[in-house]
Amino acid sequence: MVKNYFLMRHYKSAYFFIFFVFSLNVSAQVSTTLPPATKVTDTVKQTDVIDILVKLLKIKSSADGRQVAKKANFSVVPNVGYSLTTGYLADISGNVGFYTSADHAHQNLSDLDEDLDYDSKNQKVALIRGEIWGSNNNYKLVTDVRWEQFPEDTYGLGTLTTESKANHIDFKYQRTYLTFYRKIVPNYYVGIGYALDYHYGISEQGPLDNSVSDFKTYGEPTHSTSSGVNFSFLFDNRKNPINPKNGGYVNLTFRQNMDFLGSNAPWTSIKIDLRRYFKLSPTSNNVLGFWSVAWLTQGNIPYLDMPGTAQDMFNNSGRGYIQGRFTGKNMLYLESEYRFGITKNGLLGGVLFANAESLSELQTNAFKAVAPAIGTGFRVKFNKHSDTNVCIDYGYGFKNSSGFFLNLGEVF
Repeated sequence: MVKNYFLMRHYKSAYFFIFFVFSLNVSAQVSTTLPPATKVTDTVKQTDVIDILVKLLKIKSSADGRQVAKKANFSVVPNVGYSLTTGYLADISGNVGFYTSADHAHQNLSDLDEDLDYDSKNQKVALIRGEIWGSNNNYKLVTDVRWEQFPEDTYGLGTLTTESKANHIDFKYQRTYLTFYRKIVPNYYVGIGYALDYHYGISEQGPLDNSVSDFKTYGEPTHSTSSGVNFSFLFDNRKNPINPKNGGYVNLTFRQNMDFLGSNAPWTSIKIDLRRYFKLSPTSNNVLGFWSVAWLTQGNIPYLDMPGTAQDMFNNSGRGYIQGRFTGKNMLYLESEYRFGITKNGLLGGVLFANAESLSELQTNAFKAVAPAIGTGFRVKFNKHSDTNVCIDYGYGFKNSSGFFLNLGEVF
């Protein structure tokens, strides 16, 4: 689940992606048999992009040999593109799925995601994040470490904002999130962690309609620091977070930012993340998934740390709108998605999705409107061992906001 890239029609821009496909099978001292929960149930032999390349390039390698040799599964997608917003773009996105013990039948798949990108308009991103499970799922480490120089538009606070309020903000950003979980009973965990958000070199150009921006009204800082501890409760019985087929996920996180840890001001947040997956047939991998988020804050939260569109860990919420299109001190979000196969060998698939978000307004802190979006997408099996798909989605929101979204791994 790597950071998405998007084509937004209201920016009159276009991306042209060129994919160079790699799938590596790397040996390690662990068992090679996939657990039953991650195997597909179709009787037809499963195929991915590397199988197609092996056949086209006439490389002497069998699919059975790939399965026996598999230890960790790497998926890497370099791509290049161009838009009026970013200029020329070069990016390398990837993930690796692996097990930390030999008992795969009772071990969840661990996942590390990496992303490096650069464009001609000085947007740069470098990140690594992951969900790493300990032996027998007794422990879990969740990480999100990144550095960004990411000029972007903000539109003010709330769901009633318009594109005429677009306000270009430039900043550099460092994030360090680390949370360690300990199992209390099977599938249930408690966790403690540290979270740092540091924005610096902040500057703005002002809204297109020359009005006073919400950013200026809120304080117009040149830098901001949020540093605090978080306490979490987790339920997770998904075997594969890259492409869940069934099970559920509940994550309740309380974050307290404190002056003595370096925060500009104390503030708190509570985030509730709920996901549920239903496999609709024992003879296929068709899945109905639901995702909901309640993200609430209290205190003097910095403007750029507020909840917003695509501000989740994987920058995936709100397909149909550009990242940061809606922002507020509080956020409610709901999404559903139907994932279905197109070919019996698992190579091609599709999705239908719908989502809705509401952000609180600046003056009243109330939820005044809902921003809905719908869309469809196409799936290509990139790595059948980690069950990683290349996801190409088209989302359409209100006021003609629409665009394409690219992801490595399922959106949620």
